[in-house]
Amino acid sequence: MTNAAGAKATTTETLAGLSEGEVLARIFPRLPAADAAVVGPGDDAAVIAAPDGRYVVTTDMMIHGPDFRLAWSTPHDLGWKAAATNLSDVAAMGARPTALVVAIAAPPHTPITVIEGIADGLRDCCEALAPGCGVVGGDLSASDTLTIAVTAFGDLEGRAPVLRSGARPGDVVALAGGLGDAGAGLELLFRRAVDAEGHPNAELAAALRETHPEQLAAQFTPVPPLECGPAAARAGATAMLDVSDGLALDGGRLARASGVAIDFDSAALGDRIELALGGGEDHGLLATFPPGTVLPDGFRALGVVTAGAGAILVDGAPHTQNGWDPYRGWDGAAG
Repeated sequence: MTNAAGAKATTTETLAGLSEGEVLARIFPRLPAADAAVVGPGDDAAVIAAPDGRYVVTTDMMIHGPDFRLAWSTPHDLGWKAAATNLSDVAAMGARPTALVVAIAAPPHTPITVIEGIADGLRDCCEALAPGCGVVGGDLSASDTLTIAVTAFGDLEGRAPVLRSGARPGDVVALAGGLGDAGAGLELLFRRAVDAEGHPNAELAAALRETHPEQLAAQFTPVPPLECGPAAARAGATAMLDVSDGLALDGGRLARASGVAIDFDSAALGDRIELALGGGEDHGLLATFPPGTVLPDGFRALGVVTAGAGAILVDGAPHTQNGWDPYRGWDGAAG
């Protein structure tokens, strides 16, 4: 029998055989340091520099079952995605990510290699997408269910934050990042990486990684366009948010916060329109800009803001605000 790290469970060190201090000693060297840390891991709390007196903070959890399946994801995938999803939320405020606090709860029988893999994923994501951002602290605990909770901090660099509530009729709606790729990867996994009873199957998932690497990479290791967040703020974006739950659902959140409607142009949504609107987990940045604004590099126009009260339209026709809801599950359409 093998674990998620690919080692035999009977010959691998587990959390039950190590103290918390020993686990920390194994993972601290793997984690990236944060340039903004005045006091890093080791004390009761970290101290992070806030150059202009303000900072952005956000948090997100990933729980085995509703958010990931160990049969499909590697520990490295989990660390990368846990970092990327939080870094994207910081960028959506127009800020630069500076630091992460990470808490992990895992069953005692979990191999230490799984925790080390998560740490490696956190490090590699920060180094690739947000150089200078690092882990400044966190917590370890035991649980029946593997859970990863990340809190991220960001520096506004003297700019005002870009909120969801500033869109106005006539604004251009634009997106930076992918659209529908992560949803296509998840759809593929549920269709072709499950056994006869519908349970996730590690061998089938590994085979799909070989034949459909781009779609599965978008699902397992998203690459949010972090640099586009501050760029949008500098260009005068009136509203912005991270597209994590689906373009229609997240777009509806922005529309309601701003008291407007968003009308997407179907020609800009690609060939699989319903997947683009409801797939979710692409972690692109949806932003609105005043008419006539030269869109920053990485953004492309998807539609326009119109008068309304939180509606999502496609070519002028109302569209269901479908996507991922943790209490309802995924109601995105395959398209």
